[in-house]
Amino acid sequence: MKSINRYPLRILSLLFVTLFLSGCQALQSIDKGLYNAAESVSETDRVTGQRTLSMADRNAQISQGNAAVEQMLVKEKQQKRKVDAELSRTQYRRLVTIFDRIHGISHLSRERWQPVLIDRDSFNAFTTGGTYIVVHLELMKQLSDDEVAAVIGHEIAHTVANHVGERQTHQQLSMLTSSSSVRRQGYQAAFTHEREREADKIGVLYSALAGYDPYASSRIWSRQYQQQGNARSLFAHDHPVNAERAAETRQLAGKVKQYYMPGKINPRASELLDNNSLWQKRQNQHAETAGQGGGVAAILTTAIGAYAEHQQAKQEEYRQASQAQFVKSVEQAMQLEKQTKLTNNSWQTRWYYRGNIPLKGVVMGLLAQDAKGKNYRYIVHQKGTVKPGQRFDLVFKMSDGNTLDKLEQMKARYYVDDALPAK
Repeated sequence: MKSINRYPLRILSLLFVTLFLSGCQALQSIDKGLYNAAESVSETDRVTGQRTLSMADRNAQISQGNAAVEQMLVKEKQQKRKVDAELSRTQYRRLVTIFDRIHGISHLSRERWQPVLIDRDSFNAFTTGGTYIVVHLELMKQLSDDEVAAVIGHEIAHTVANHVGERQTHQQLSMLTSSSSVRRQGYQAAFTHEREREADKIGVLYSALAGYDPYASSRIWSRQYQQQGNARSLFAHDHPVNAERAAETRQLAGKVKQYYMPGKINPRASELLDNNSLWQKRQNQHAETAGQGGGVAAILTTAIGAYAEHQQAKQEEYRQASQAQFVKSVEQAMQLEKQTKLTNNSWQTRWYYRGNIPLKGVVMGLLAQDAKGKNYRYIVHQKGTVKPGQRFDLVFKMSDGNTLDKLEQMKARYYVDDALPAK
């Protein structure tokens, strides 16, 4: 995204200051009104120091977010599900230790947060904008300490960057302005996608500053890519696809590894939160003083920032749609010629590619749904380049307890999970 030229803004602010010093009381009053208007719909970003759209009140966010988690915990108790140390003393102690180090170097270290461990067999963790972070037991079992730290840093980053408040305000103002974009599912997914990228960026820095391997995040998404693929053609993505996320977090880790002291908090952590290799916190040299040109500056910086985010989301929406369309075209050019049973839970497929563009990164998938509506995805990566007119074999395996007999009772279809043009 191109940088924004602030020269016109500075000139305009200077003109207003000159008028105010000349005694133009009317303009001073107008500027104060503009400043108050900007304050009501924006806040100073904790990370970048720039104004961002947000009508959220932090105290209200904490109250609402915590109420949601506490209500969930009441239900856990009613359903006789154990939480925290009662669920697993070892995993809970481990979670608290990792959490304390990440939270302690974060932008919200002065707030009193609490990690919660719940009994779920899914790979997930989340926050609700308050001061809880909820982690599923299965995630703790699957990940190393460095990888858990990456997840915790990412989740805290969502609240640090006020993504919930930004999204709500953006939607409200878009509706008021009758924006057609906000009604599109693809646009909404793209807007969230960019917030996820920002949380990854902040979270990777947190890991390095807290003494956890910053490359851990990339390892998580590399494994997810091998196991789950990217599913580009199945739906609009509100998170970066696994392969892209692995690559981008790897690049971020390379930029912050200089701050990584294994097992130790970097003594310059608080200083590096503002100025590091990923961002330089904007120091407002031209103070936004109400009545002295600050109102105009506040309104313009808020509007420019909101427009830039809007354009960024539109570009991401278009990029995703273009990639999904390409994958769909590849899918139409893939012909299944043969299936051969190998074992009770594996089989070989033969494919014929009728397209005219060489491909790389081809991932084939099978999407199955049982009678209860539960979905299963099985994916296989094709190594190397697939050339026009080429035939290739792929072996699918099920490691989730299903068998081919069970699979025959399900609704199932093959699809192209991902593919890119080979250069």
